[in-house]
Amino acid sequence: MMRRLLFVVFCVALLLGVALPAGAQEVVVTVEDLLESPEQYTVPGVPEVVVHGELVGDFGRRADGIVWAQLNGDAYAAVPLLAGGDLAGSNLGIGVRIPADLWPELADVAQAGGYRLRGPLVRLTGAWRYHDPARGDESYLDVTGIEVYSNPVLLVDEADWPPFVLGVLFLCAAVMIALSTRRRQRER
Repeated sequence: MMRRLLFVVFCVALLLGVALPAGAQEVVVTVEDLLESPEQYTVPGVPEVVVHGELVGDFGRRADGIVWAQLNGDAYAAVPLLAGGDLAGSNLGIGVRIPADLWPELADVAQAGGYRLRGPLVRLTGAWRYHDPARGDESYLDVTGIEVYSNPVLLVDEADWPPFVLGVLFLCAAVMIALSTRRRQRER
């Protein structure tokens, strides 16, 4: 049922997009949309898509200047666990191919996100390439526009003190019991 609804919404958006001027055509999608119905966004004539998310992993710079990265578009992109976010399912990500001429948009971004760093939040515009034969049937977003709307944020992994203290107390008790048992065995 959800796929049918998404298909209908996509068709309406596509029809509305045809009526827009050529430069204004874009379809805003989520990473989940691209992963659930990838073939819908690779049909000839489909306008470029716009996807929001967090750049994570590393920036794979190639000799030709192309940069490959991963765009996560899940709940953790907006509010990571270390920043107080809740468990909200699995990570959802897609590969993105960023041409060298667009890379200056990320000049202030030293690295992509990871466990202790929420990566830059970006709005990417581009063509969705599903099983692209030119790239060994890889699926990715071929980026034509990028906007960084939030720089990376360092995340602090605060210690959970009660379990730590309890663990130390249990360890001390275990050592004391072991030493006491050993002493009794020697006395016999």
